[in-house]
Parts: sequence; C-alpha cells; structure tokens
Amino acid sequence: MDCPFIRNPIHVEAVIIRNALRRERIFRPRLDILSFREEYLFECYRFSSATIIYLNHILRPYITNLTHRGRALTSEQTLSIALRFFANRSFLYNIGDAEHIGKATVCRAVRKVSLALKCLLPVMVVFPGHKPVRNIKEEFHRIAGLPNVMGCVDGTQIPITAPAENEADYVNRKSFHSINVQICDAAYIVTNVEAKWPGSVHDSRIYRECHLSNRFARGEFDGYLLGDRGYPCQPSLLTPDPELGPQQRFNVAHCRTRARVEMTLGILKSRFQCLQKLRVTPERGCDIIVACVVLHNIAIIRGEQHPAIQINDPADDHPIPADVQDGRAARDLIARNFDFD
Repeated sequence: MDCPFIRNPIHVEAVIIRNALRRERIFRPRLDILSFREEYLFECYRFSSATIIYLNHILRPYITNLTHRGRALTSEQTLSIALRFFANRSFLYNIGDAEHIGKATVCRAVRKVSLALKCLLPVMVVFPGHKPVRNIKEEFHRIAGLPNVMGCVDGTQIPITAPAENEADYVNRKSFHSINVQICDAAYIVTNVEAKWPGSVHDSRIYRECHLSNRFARGEFDGYLLGDRGYPCQPSLLTPDPELGPQQRFNVAHCRTRARVEMTLGILKSRFQCLQKLRVTPERGCDIIVACVVLHNIAIIRGEQHPAIQINDPADDHPIPADVQDGRAARDLIARNFDFD
C-alpha cells in the first residue's frame, strides 16, 4: 500500500537500499620508493635514488596533477609507476598491485610520463652526440683503427600485440608483429632514433627516408656511419665487404667497431624489459620506445649501472640491398690506405 505522505515511495526505497549496500571507499597506503634500499630501487625501477630525484625534478612540470582532490598522485608517485612499468614485462594490473593503485591509474601514469619524456627527445638525443665531434671520432678510432667514424646504425624489432588496423603491415620477416626501430649510437649513447615504422619495413628504407640520412646527403658532417649488410654501402654509410685481402681486414675492424651499437641495444632492452613485448597500440608503443631511449641516455650520462646484457638477435637474414658505386669506392679507399689494429 502506497504511503500518501511520500511523493515517490519506490524511489525512496531504492535510495535506502543503495545506501545500505554502498561499499566504503578504501584508500590503500601509497609507496614511498625513496625509503627502499638502492638494490631494490635498481631491481624494480632501474635507477638509483639520486637519479629518481633528478628525473622527478625535470619531469615535475609535465606530470604534476592540477588538483589534489581524491588523493591524486604526486609527481614522484606518477614517475615511480612509469619506471616500474618500463623496467618490467608485467601487465598493468600487476604493476598496480605492486604500487597499491588501480590498473587505469597505471595506464594514465605511463602515458603521462611517456609524453613528458618525449618532450625531452630534442635535448637528450642529438647527433653526433653531446661531446665534440673530434672526441667521438677518436673514441671510435681507438676501437679498431677506423677513421672518421661518427656513429653506428642498426635496426631492431620491438614485438607488439597485433594491432586492430593495418595488422599485416606490422608482421616482420620473422612472422611476428613488431615496430622496426632504427638507432644510431656513439659509445653507448643513442644519438638518433626512428621509432615509427611497422615491422615489415626494411632497414634500408628507414635510413633512406630518415632525417639523419638527409643531413648526411646535404654534407653537414665530415665523417660516416657504420651499418650492417642490411644497408646499402654509401659514402656516408659503410657496410662490410665479403672480398678477401684489404677488405677482409676492413671487415674485422668494421665488426669490432659496430659492436658498440649492438651492445647499446642490448643494454637498452636489458634495462627496460617492457621492450621485450609491448601490449599497446603501435602509436603508444612508439612513444614508450622513445621514452625508454631518453631514459637510457640519462642513465648512461649519470653513470647508472645496467643489468646483464643479452644480445638475442641472430645474424641478419634480410635481403641485401645493392651498394652505391661511390660507397664502394669510399670503402675500398679506406681498406687500402689505413692500417687497422
């Protein structure tokens, strides 16, 4: 029987029942990562406490929440969530459980920090490097005697989940979905990164269409890069030569010198285990890759330790592009006129 004194008794009863069943909001304690030992920080976040404080200082303007309502994360907490994600291969909800937050909060924190680090790309990743060009050439020359080397270039496949759009474009020659990333290295420092190409794109095309190749073509640099057989031999990009004689000694020196970029890729993937498999869209995957490269350079510059290096890439088995005649001439000239250590 309806009550004549209540305008809508059914609505009132629903409110009473909803209030009775409403769960109390639980706030889990947030972690203070700077209270942990240095060994734990390196294992979980890949950085020391001093570098975490430094990163928080330079990223705070980009990642600070505009409000403190609802116990919003501080910039330090947002940074720690993203660093744990970069350093591990865990799912988002595993990161959330470790940091005492929800999965959606982890996703927002990783996105915010990735975009903030992407803003630092023009400052932290510069070619030919942060040192004078002469010092860079001398460092490469001390390895095996090759003159005028300004860097080493290589590509690597970063696995991703199959995207919803243009899925076939991301299937690489090894039949898994990936983003093909090109990195130019100078003594373990990444000096150029191209992280926007699907896995099916060949290394030679990435270099041909990148900004760094155009700068060499315009004659901005007096030197050259070293690349593997996946690139065509050019005056500014020297590759190995299968011939015997002076070319064979050149190949040995070339291999010893170009090992730097392979070591750089090994350090990068060992330090940031998320690059072993990204479970995000290709666009967000590219942002995460760039963020990891920026963090890698910061770690090298600040002398941070790194995990054991694992170089899992087998020998290159992709098609070998045709060499350029001027490139072969430049390679033969170096092979004849210089003595290699």
